Amino acid sequence: MKRSRFTQEQIIGVLKEHQAGAAAADLCRKHGVSDATFYKWRSK
Repeated sequence: MKRSRFTQEQIIGVLKEHQAGAAAADLCRKHGVSDATFYKWRSK
């Protein structure tokens, strides 16, 4: 099984930034993840 580049704490931090009002596209660019990955994290 492939190991994730991001820990659960890092993923939660990115999602909290989004809840605080940051745009999803900007967060993806800043943290180096794709839009699909971001939305998959959010769905979990």
